[in-house]
Amino acid sequence: MNEIKFYNGENIPLELHKVRIVQKLHLVPIERRLEALQEGGFNTFRLNTKDVFLDMLTDSGTNAMSDNQLAAMMQADDAYAGSQSFFRLQKAVEDVLGKKYYLPVHQGRAAENILSNAYVRKGNLVPMNYHFTTAMAHITQYGGKIAELLYDEAYVINSSHPFKGNMNIEKLEEIIKIHGAKNIPFIRMEASTNLIGGQPFSVQNLRDVKAIADKYNIRLVLDASLLGENAYLVIQREEEFKDSTMGEVMKIMTGLADIVYFSARKLSSSRGGGICTDNADIYKELEALVPLFEGFLTYGGISVREIEAMAVGLYETLDETMISQSPDFIAYLVNALDAHGVPVVKPAGVLGAHVDAMKVCEHIPQKEYPAGALAAALFLISGIRGMERGSISNQRDEYGNETYADMELVRLAVPRRVFTLSQIKYVEDRMTWLYENRALIGGLRFVYEPPVLRFFMGGLEPVSDWPQKLIAKFKEDFGESL
Repeated sequence: MNEIKFYNGENIPLELHKVRIVQKLHLVPIERRLEALQEGGFNTFRLNTKDVFLDMLTDSGTNAMSDNQLAAMMQADDAYAGSQSFFRLQKAVEDVLGKKYYLPVHQGRAAENILSNAYVRKGNLVPMNYHFTTAMAHITQYGGKIAELLYDEAYVINSSHPFKGNMNIEKLEEIIKIHGAKNIPFIRMEASTNLIGGQPFSVQNLRDVKAIADKYNIRLVLDASLLGENAYLVIQREEEFKDSTMGEVMKIMTGLADIVYFSARKLSSSRGGGICTDNADIYKELEALVPLFEGFLTYGGISVREIEAMAVGLYETLDETMISQSPDFIAYLVNALDAHGVPVVKPAGVLGAHVDAMKVCEHIPQKEYPAGALAAALFLISGIRGMERGSISNQRDEYGNETYADMELVRLAVPRRVFTLSQIKYVEDRMTWLYENRALIGGLRFVYEPPVLRFFMGGLEPVSDWPQKLIAKFKEDFGESL
């Protein structure tokens, strides 16, 4: 990577882009933020953006698009079938991801639905380095179960391990022997693991997984939604690849997988998604499901304008300066919070900074959802919308019992090229203040709980009047400041 040194010795990430289109933000008073939480059931997903100052909910579909992507959208061929836009995207998939066959889908979870429909049967087991909410929901919807196979180091919040997203190879082979290869439709690797702090896996680990998959004749599926960031951290952290390019590392990774799927909302800073493979038989197994669930094979439920933006965005993923901006900003925020004593997942990964709500809110029992409470409290005192990545994001077991998450995290997503450094420093300031006043935060309880993916639309309420106490302390320290 190209390192820029500052004369004063500060380590500051330097943006290698300029801002040409801006969108106005609003910071509403704290009283209005409380009303917004009450209206939204203390669920940050249900907040209206007119009440949100910094939207750090997700990087999915919120990354800034480039001038070249916006320009490409104007040449879209809006034919229902045989669109030239599709063939440009198909070439980009082959050039960047190295896969010959491409099936378009409207986003990543649509790919998960198609793969689960095609391969998962009742009683099947899908090993993975860690689950993602929608991936698990689709697998269980078709009667399967998942097995999360991480090394113990992955669950250590404050760690120096460079690849906490590595799959546990010994556990993988053990579980195949126990359940039988015929009951395992595929092995899933996620680049990078979303729910344990955006942690990457190494290329060597992927090679080891592939060797086990080949030994037992099991398909290897790669969720490549954050492939670019995983590749960037491989170049930084894996000695073998320190002099490699983004394109070289990405193709090595995708070349090890039988099936690659992705959300373009992440991978290419656009909308849409896809499934790709070099195996003609796999392509034929999946092909008929795209018109059934998504749309014709040359648009797959995606706007052709977005198809053009996807193609350009895939090529831009090869640009290390574009990919590096988000993880560099995340590392800056993680290190700043850590210096103030705020417990965060280390080392810094991708997606965002992840605050350890289990530690911040150790006085809140897990049954009262500490990560959800911390996310609500942060919005209340700052207008910053983060995302709960803890037990609310889990799902109940088949008997209706609560299943508690391994970690209770609040993710502060940092989409590519969206926030300025002063905004990141505002996040640092408000999160530090909240940590120092953490004893005022109380728990939450469900008042409305959907049966599937409850974290999206579920409604909660405080178990006490803790929001009012937090507001009183905020006004004592900040006066009339927003």
